[in-house]
Amino acid sequence: MIESFIPTYTFHHYSEVTPEFLLSKGICAIVSDIDNTLVTYDDEQPTPELLKWIDSMTKAGIQISFISNNTKERVRIFNIDLKFFARGSAKKPFKKYVLCALDGMNVDHDQACLMGDQLFTDIWAGNNACVRTILVDPIKDRKNPFTKFKRRIERAVLRRYEKKNGKK
Repeated sequence: MIESFIPTYTFHHYSEVTPEFLLSKGICAIVSDIDNTLVTYDDEQPTPELLKWIDSMTKAGIQISFISNNTKERVRIFNIDLKFFARGSAKKPFKKYVLCALDGMNVDHDQACLMGDQLFTDIWAGNNACVRTILVDPIKDRKNPFTKFKRRIERAVLRRYEKKNGKK
């Protein structure tokens, strides 16, 4: 059961995920979370840094789509100039909109990955959809008690998995 929450790859920041890395793994499509993965909750639209990263991906032939548990309106505003497949209110960890994104990009499971900052929504959704997953550190974590509690459990799950599998 714990494997449902374990990412295939981990990075500190989305910018460390390069076209070269993805292509070397046979990945030509990214389904990405938005909030705390690519931008903070306060950023309504992509930052200049993110736009450069997106440009490097698209120039390398890597397709991008967005799925978020945030509202449809938040996702619409974020994606208004990019015009990628995007879905708000995605109800992750359910896989429905991950699969819709793959269909929209016309890619197979083994050609795609899901990138996000949370084990119990993003990584679980990607694993449910049978795509490789990338966990990135949250850009700006919320400090409310629920988020603190959830992050503590996520760290414990990762530590247990790493200990069980002889990893750092």
